[in-house]
Amino acid sequence: MSELVRMSIVDGVATVTIDNPPVNAQSMEVIADITDCFDQASDLEDVRVVVLTGAGKMFSAGADLKNRPDLSAPGATWARNRKVREVSYCIMECRKPVIAAVNGPALGAGLGLVASCDIIVCSNTASFGLPEVDVGLMGGGKHTMRIIPHSLARRMMLTGYRVPADELYRRGIVEASLPPEELMPFVMEMAQNIADKSPLATLLAKDSMNTIENMTLRDGYRYEQNNTFKLSKTEDAKEAVRAFVEKRKPVFKGK
Repeated sequence: MSELVRMSIVDGVATVTIDNPPVNAQSMEVIADITDCFDQASDLEDVRVVVLTGAGKMFSAGADLKNRPDLSAPGATWARNRKVREVSYCIMECRKPVIAAVNGPALGAGLGLVASCDIIVCSNTASFGLPEVDVGLMGGGKHTMRIIPHSLARRMMLTGYRVPADELYRRGIVEASLPPEELMPFVMEMAQNIADKSPLATLLAKDSMNTIENMTLRDGYRYEQNNTFKLSKTEDAKEAVRAFVEKRKPVFKGK
């Protein structure tokens, strides 16, 4: 892994920071590093939740247009596109919950990363945008439509409109729009709250949310019921009941 993406782990919380100045553009190296971090987080027992953020004043300006790879060789375009697709899925499919701490503008592919996270919190200096149309390209509409309403998503894609953090919060798209100095303390408190839960419960909760997203009501609820049944047989579930009865904080072991 290069120094363009860093991962640190403290008290069950892994913080993944994109650090590719000046705008945290997503070169192929950055994409590979992000993928590696989230694949590791899925397997590391000391990681219970992941926070994704950017260094400096920009979350990510999207694809690195200045350092695009040579795509003239046969198959090069397909290989590149596959890697670009998978960086979103490595976040969505990460077994651990992921919080986006959006410290500044998240544009194009940067917005794609944010939309792939489970929970989104913004600094009030942040904005979401699809600027590709302004340079004759096309942005990631499908990722945007996962979190942005119909009309606004199309406005962004067709005009390049950048939605400020306060509007995102007003529309219920993000959990908060905070002064920059309050962003990480707020996110870390939320992350620690998740890290203190039963790791089995959070794993199955994320698995359920990912799986039922495109299911019918009947099939989705059945899947949730099955995960609830699995969880009820674990030591963590029994510990939760004991702690409730004894009026104390549960001690979860992930078993």
